[in-house]
Amino acid sequence: MTVTKMSWRPQYRSSKFRHVYGKAATKESCYDGVPITCSVQDNNFCAVNPRFLAVITECAGGGAFLVLSVHHTGKVDPHHPRVSGHRGNVLDVKWNPFNDYCIASCSEDTTVKVWEIPPHGVLKNLTVPWKELQGHSRRVSLIEWHPTANNILISTAYDYQIMIWNLDCFEQVIKNPVRTISHHTDVVLSMSFNTDGSLLATTCKDRKIRLMEPHSGSLLQEANSKTHKASKVLILGNMKMLFTSGTSRWNDRQIALWDQDDLSVPLLQENLDGSSGILFPFYDPDTHMLYLAGKGDGNIRYYEISTEKPYIHFLTEYRSHLPQKGMGVMPKRGLDVSSCEVFRFYKLVTIKSLIEPLSMIVPRRSESYQEDIYPMTAGNKPALTAEEWLSGINKGPVLMSLKPGSQVAELYSEMNKGLGNSLVRSQNRPGALQLAYIQDQMGTKDSKGDSSHTGDDRSQTAVSNGEDLALCSPPRTENELRLKFHKQQEEIRRLRELLNQRDVRVKQLELEIKNIKNSQSQSSF
Repeated sequence: MTVTKMSWRPQYRSSKFRHVYGKAATKESCYDGVPITCSVQDNNFCAVNPRFLAVITECAGGGAFLVLSVHHTGKVDPHHPRVSGHRGNVLDVKWNPFNDYCIASCSEDTTVKVWEIPPHGVLKNLTVPWKELQGHSRRVSLIEWHPTANNILISTAYDYQIMIWNLDCFEQVIKNPVRTISHHTDVVLSMSFNTDGSLLATTCKDRKIRLMEPHSGSLLQEANSKTHKASKVLILGNMKMLFTSGTSRWNDRQIALWDQDDLSVPLLQENLDGSSGILFPFYDPDTHMLYLAGKGDGNIRYYEISTEKPYIHFLTEYRSHLPQKGMGVMPKRGLDVSSCEVFRFYKLVTIKSLIEPLSMIVPRRSESYQEDIYPMTAGNKPALTAEEWLSGINKGPVLMSLKPGSQVAELYSEMNKGLGNSLVRSQNRPGALQLAYIQDQMGTKDSKGDSSHTGDDRSQTAVSNGEDLALCSPPRTENELRLKFHKQQEEIRRLRELLNQRDVRVKQLELEIKNIKNSQSQSSF
């Protein structure tokens, strides 16, 4: 008698993200009364970072977008100042991943403009950009920042060209890109970098998917599937796979997965439904989760990606009766780790002039930090300078931990080093003078710790929020460290406000001097 061993496989695939659910923000936590653009361009129209939310708005004459503080929820003032320097409709906006105060925009006026947002937000209409990029001959439809190199921007337009720009230069108007890629025969529909920025994937209106090397602009691979018309493409992190969303031969919405090293045949094709709205894909390389949000849909599907067949595992679906026109995504460093939030969308609901935050949450009973769902993630520090990347060097992103205590300790150590180089911006940007002044003030206070002044009743010893820094003992616990950090932040905020007042006064005096000179020149004639 022979005994055969039977292997048992579970009916469901084990996954820690199987029960992820979507939680929409309350009415008070939404942004109400936002005049969202009526453009038919298939873009997201929204960009978010941990400080600001930018959304393209409808306006008469020229193009504009709104920049709000992420904490400025509730009813938005209809006369809120805007960034309004473009002469045509704005088509896309993207925040610099390494500078929360820097945003790029592209427009139908054939230009790309890079803006410096003041630390306290846009308090008056912003019309003069930090940089203006002039090189395209037709309207510019898409822009992307390089994921690891500082101040490298990529744009594409209806002239079928992809241009790579270096913003590390003294010119305010840049007319010559460092590289132009001309492999496309029609309009580029989407662009995506891999993790270290060494590869660039595109989809085009000519139905082809292209994989290029951005350093040289050389074409590595090209896919032309007769059964799949791709509209959006994503390189899935370091998994050596490409994901595309588009339509099938019969105009059904369809997704496809491709091997990065062989684009001749897709690894997987799957029809979803017969709706007409374009599918926006969003990928989280830390959790390997893929989100699909259809334009005009109220639902968001999410999947988990693996390197083994069947590659894509459907998890569940978030349903809502509010249709989305576009979506913004918060970077991982801006998420609420205390509530186990792994992704956050900002839904643009045109029919209600509403922007609704939507959190994707992993249900956990413990309130402590969950290290298994928050691995080291890409931070806000560049791995390369623009010159290093242009010389041919590739580097992966500089990783950071999302654990709350680690961020406080890192910032505290930076401040003790005199607000290090990571906090000091380029000297030709607004805000650099303030930080340099604060650094100088901190150094002056430390050096004059023993000096005194016989004024009214104040001494010149180093004082922060009423505490003598020379007499303070170093923090011993995490709570003391956090308290010290917050006190120093208050001191820096106070100094910034003082400097802002002085800057306003200086600008007023400059205008008065200019008016006097103009009147004198007119009287001389």
